[in-house]
Amino acid sequence: MSQLHLQGEFWFGKVGKRERKRAFLENGGLVLEKLVASCNGRPIPIRTFSYKELILATNNFDPSLILGQGLGHYILYKGSFEGRIRFIKRYFTFFKRFALTDIGISAKTSAHKNILKLVGCCLETSCPILVYEYAQNGVLADQIYLSQRQGSPMEWQSRLKIARQIAHIIAYLHTAFSRPIIHRGITLESFFLDQHDVPKLEDFSRSITIPEDKTHVKVDQVSGIAGFLCPSYWTTKIVTEKTDVYSFGMIILQLLTGHDASALLSLVSENNDMCGNSFERQKKLMDYFRNSAIDEIGDPAILAEGGVGVELQLQAVQQLGLTCIEGDPKIRPTMVDVTKELRRIEKLIA
Repeated sequence: MSQLHLQGEFWFGKVGKRERKRAFLENGGLVLEKLVASCNGRPIPIRTFSYKELILATNNFDPSLILGQGLGHYILYKGSFEGRIRFIKRYFTFFKRFALTDIGISAKTSAHKNILKLVGCCLETSCPILVYEYAQNGVLADQIYLSQRQGSPMEWQSRLKIARQIAHIIAYLHTAFSRPIIHRGITLESFFLDQHDVPKLEDFSRSITIPEDKTHVKVDQVSGIAGFLCPSYWTTKIVTEKTDVYSFGMIILQLLTGHDASALLSLVSENNDMCGNSFERQKKLMDYFRNSAIDEIGDPAILAEGGVGVELQLQAVQQLGLTCIEGDPKIRPTMVDVTKELRRIEKLIA
């Protein structure tokens, strides 16, 4: 039985009551501190849920309600409160620091339409449990990756619109605050789709802010998603806005091809060895896409749509993706410029 479910059995009774109170006081102080730090001294009120409410909402964290796992950091459940379906994210205790960061930045940015809204959290467990709005159309990756796709493939114009919305939300994180927010974990798995297929970004556990009047920050440890890590960040441990731009470039290539990160890298990795030099693999990937026509690399589903306008859009997006994953971060565009370019590309078919 997992640590999470053992914790659920322990958290009731007299001993459990004392532990819930202790955890509430400890976590309450940590969450308040994180909220104040994230929001320039203005704490944002969020709802607090009791552990009993979460037990009822998830039928004691029933495994059949598990929707997915976040790279071994947390388990995501589907729950129901007062007739409303919610996402419930339960971090493993070891990743408490990630949970606190997630709460702080999610609360600060939740008002944006392209961010999954943080409804509240439970402070009565050793690691806070987060509660989010529900997005009924699932994870974006499941509609794009050829290996995971179920049902009808997403049309190209829908993909292009989503790409522009993703670019916009990253630009918002980079420019809307005095301390730019670098996500460090942007992937297609980072987005849920609501009933209108509007992408909602979630999971700020790896996010980091850049100090005011600075252009970068150096970290002690590299954190990110394999295949989406900017090679210069990997080697220097320096985080800039261009770190997220690189990840977005990989997303662009995925929307074009329908391949996940490992499938993309396997195209240029000898004998499926993806553990070699990251700069070398990046160069090979760029060469591969530069030297390949769109009808050779494109997702068959979008190529089948045809049309001169669509082909022009595909070629323009291919070039944009390549520019975003340039080895020299200075060559990469800003996310504001990326958003403008995607708007221009959308207008190629009016």
